[in-house]
Amino acid sequence: MAPSTTGTTDGGSTPEGSPGPDAASGASGPGAPGAPGSPARTAEVHPVDQLLPPVRLVTTGLQHVAAMYAGVVAPPLIVGAGVGLSPAELALLISASLFTAGLATLLQTLGVRRIGARLPFVNGVSFAGVAPMIAIAKEHGPEDALPVIFGAVIVAGVLCLLAAPYFCKLIRFFPPVVQGTVITLIGVSLLPVAVNWARGGSPDAPGYGSMRAVGLAALTLAAVVLGNRLLRGFWQQLSLLLGLAAGTLLAFPLGLADFGAVQDARIFALPSPFHFGAPAFDAAAIASLCIVMVVSMTESTADMLALGRIVDREADEKVLAAGLRADGLATALSPVFNGFAASAFAQNIGLVALTRIRSRFVVATGGGILVLLGLFPVLGSVVSVVPQPVLGGAGIVLFGTVAASGIRTLAEAGLDSGANTVLVSVSLGVGIVPIAAPTFYDAFPEAVRTLLHSGISAGCVAAVLLNLLFHHLGAARRSTPDAAPDAPAPTATPS
Repeated sequence: MAPSTTGTTDGGSTPEGSPGPDAASGASGPGAPGAPGSPARTAEVHPVDQLLPPVRLVTTGLQHVAAMYAGVVAPPLIVGAGVGLSPAELALLISASLFTAGLATLLQTLGVRRIGARLPFVNGVSFAGVAPMIAIAKEHGPEDALPVIFGAVIVAGVLCLLAAPYFCKLIRFFPPVVQGTVITLIGVSLLPVAVNWARGGSPDAPGYGSMRAVGLAALTLAAVVLGNRLLRGFWQQLSLLLGLAAGTLLAFPLGLADFGAVQDARIFALPSPFHFGAPAFDAAAIASLCIVMVVSMTESTADMLALGRIVDREADEKVLAAGLRADGLATALSPVFNGFAASAFAQNIGLVALTRIRSRFVVATGGGILVLLGLFPVLGSVVSVVPQPVLGGAGIVLFGTVAASGIRTLAEAGLDSGANTVLVSVSLGVGIVPIAAPTFYDAFPEAVRTLLHSGISAGCVAAVLLNLLFHHLGAARRSTPDAAPDAPAPTATPS
């Protein structure tokens, strides 16, 4: 985790990292920096640890909030409606989710001792737990549903916190070919979400799937692409935010946006601990959400590995353990403020890759903005004015960028090996099944469905198992060239 001392990490290819004067001078010899007998070079700050100017922190942090906002408010919206909350209580649940997502993101990016990955890693409400929480609500009724859900979330968070130092050891089963497969699946799995947003977000939304909605998404996409192509420097990095603003302005004359939510929002609301009652602990509910937590840990591990490659800072066992501890601690504390399980938000990885801004303090600023949105619902309502089709147009760029990063990783890993080709093809196929046919596993037991309904988790498990089969088990390990990269090269020229 120490900053690099051997020169710039990216050769000046990113906005934050540019070669220092010593690197640019090309000096050499006894008096040159780093030469024997000369003073030690000043350690250069890795782009991940660079603190940008305040204006850039706020504007680029806002981009991360805009990219994740819909994903944060969707789970409490669905669960709250399933429980039968009043509009006022539903607004409180959404504010609580924004507040706890901000705290979790701050914990991940800034870190406390051995907790937090200290990467530009966004945490928010995990969507993987929505279906089990709806099932819990149906079983326990509106009065007891939320206390039972919150009790199960607390136990699941403690499980993650305790299991983190052991779960992170799975990294040795994630070589580049597995990482590239999972990163590609993350992007591919998120693309249907962007397509649904482009149509309007929900079949119940006015004008869902209409030409106006799809056209607005296309115009937003064009604005982001053109901004990325025509703008330079700082403004190019804001191309997503500018595209969202342009799309929102276009939405008003099309009748797809209004400020009604802003007028009805409360100005300030302090989170009330256990507002919906003290947590209750039900064995079946706890087992269900613990399974969800294991799935979330798998996805978080894959996301941290992906982000580590994008920002050129390897996510080793220490980083993974710290990141998973932050997931667990944030999840365990979230119900105190009426929030749900916290997990990684993969869509923001695409934003890091798109803007090439790797500073974790940018994402930390986004976390601070989320906390403010939770404390000041009126601010959150302003962000919610951005229509779903606008988010969909921008989402195609974001999520496609994640998939492209995975493809680049696969290219580096090498697919000339038949074993690697089979591993990638089967894993991608398994991961795409729940995307192409969402009801494919409906006849399976509930515990199995929870794992397989996530294309990311299903593909990740398939890739790890196939990697074990081809590169770690018995004779296969000895006979597969790419399983032993450190073996000496043969002296004879192969026929």
